[in-house]
Amino acid sequence: MSTQSISRFPVPKLEDLPEDIRARILEVQEKSGFIPNVFLALAHRPAEWRAFFAFHDALMEKDSGLTKAEREMIVVATSNANGCQYCVVAHGAILRIRAKSPLVADQVAVNYRKADITPRQKAMLDFAMKVALDSGAIGDSDYDTLHGHGFSDEDIWDIGAVAAFFGLSNRMANMTSMRPNDEFYLMGRLPKQK
Repeated sequence: MSTQSISRFPVPKLEDLPEDIRARILEVQEKSGFIPNVFLALAHRPAEWRAFFAFHDALMEKDSGLTKAEREMIVVATSNANGCQYCVVAHGAILRIRAKSPLVADQVAVNYRKADITPRQKAMLDFAMKVALDSGAIGDSDYDTLHGHGFSDEDIWDIGAVAAFFGLSNRMANMTSMRPNDEFYLMGRLPKQK
């Protein structure tokens, strides 16, 4: 297990955090068995922590035309393009679990165009990458392509919003030198022990 700092900025102790933030972190710890470093690193600024996780949950936990695995694909592909080790590792783990595939996260991170995903998902990731890397070039043809794959305008908003939000997340993780938890590396790679 790594003993290196999880952030170049001060990381508050769990017991020193406001009650609402501490309660949410403990809930995540109970569910996952550990505290993802992002929860502690961003708690350096409680008001921003609350806003970040409210937006995260609004995008990533709702019912929509995108599956939770597809949303994680967007995070992994765009985070790799943005050079964000934390998000590729952490969300790669979540993608493996949500897609029930030990291979998909690595494939999507390295080159989603060659990944074992559907043409619809590849079109989704093409658009997400354009939002992440060249949003000024988005035009009607991008929407036409996505509509041709069955995405609604609301789905397109979700694709773009996830890519844009994680652009922020990637930049914060890189700026703070946020380290992925060691636990993420093995999650979803091997069948659960019974």
